[in-house]
Amino acid sequence: MADQCVQNPMVAEPSKLPVLRWDEPPEGPVLVLLDQTRLPAEENELVCTDVPALVQAIQSLAVRGAPVLGIAGAYGVALAALRGFDVEEAAELLASARPTAVNLGYGVRLAASAYRAAVDRGAAAEQAARAALTAAQELHRRDAEASARMAVHGLALLEELLPGGGHRILTHCNTGALVSGGEGTAFAVALAAHRAGRLQRLWVDETRPLLQGSRLTAYEAARNGLPYTLLTDNAAGSLFAAGEVDAVLIGADRIAADGSVANKVGSYPLAVLAKYHHVPFIVVAPTTTVDLATPDGAAIEVEQRPGHEVTEVTSPQSVAAGAGSGGLSVAPLGTQAYNPAFDVTPPDLVTAIVTEEGALSPVTGGGVAELCARSRQVTIS
Repeated sequence: MADQCVQNPMVAEPSKLPVLRWDEPPEGPVLVLLDQTRLPAEENELVCTDVPALVQAIQSLAVRGAPVLGIAGAYGVALAALRGFDVEEAAELLASARPTAVNLGYGVRLAASAYRAAVDRGAAAEQAARAALTAAQELHRRDAEASARMAVHGLALLEELLPGGGHRILTHCNTGALVSGGEGTAFAVALAAHRAGRLQRLWVDETRPLLQGSRLTAYEAARNGLPYTLLTDNAAGSLFAAGEVDAVLIGADRIAADGSVANKVGSYPLAVLAKYHHVPFIVVAPTTTVDLATPDGAAIEVEQRPGHEVTEVTSPQSVAAGAGSGGLSVAPLGTQAYNPAFDVTPPDLVTAIVTEEGALSPVTGGGVAELCARSRQVTIS
């Protein structure tokens, strides 16, 4: 495995973070990632020269977020093919790197299928590898387009549900450009509302234990000039009780056939709060996040993360300084920790699912099936 970090001058527009890019220097093709573990302290790039390096980046959350994981997985297959590694082995390693995020497996299969099809046609190794790369680039482009369309549909839904503007939106985890080929999923909707002059406040859950909200969403909100306020996860109930939330917008890592939604742990409690307080709970995700092979929420495999993420606190500054995974202990030595990466929200708590094809509401198994059946040439009403 060969990987390294280099400084990134970050010359992109505020909403267009260079989260992931393909490069072909003289020494060979590489996949370059913005290292999210170092944000917001430093904007560094992680250069992956092989699949093991990319798998490590995925598992360490240097790159994270369902849509962009699919893109990274597809590029990973192309990387293996172009560097002469075993494509099937690489695909298996990548697809199993994070089990809950369905987009990862989708991207891997897409590029691997393009590679196999080229081989079956008698293509040379270089041509087959380029076929995988083309598939990855096309997925990257489509995801950017999907992001823009989700923003339009999501803003239209907000205007329908909450006429008059002045939206106060609560979000959880990170769903912006850092997770997408474009401007994101749920965050893209908030950004569209801000640009339209309709966003009064973006409430940002800190998202324990890895603080994707405070480190990443607040970072993106600040870069884009959104009016935002950070809160601890357990302050959300107080915010609802005070009548300060008009809608909850989150992303998804997997949507089951019945409409159950797996997302960053802490999403389900927000759905319960929203239901009690009669606040719309909206999931924004591309159709590639829907998995009809997963029948319901109980069938979703929930990734369990290491306990030290709960029992220790590691600052981005210490990560950037090379302190490794060790951090400041906040629990007695030997404390066991329960640390699921995701929880599952049942469909009856979801007001709507917004995809690039439109908004699905109410959320039912039949509606999800229709969404998938028509997802290539469909408008959901």
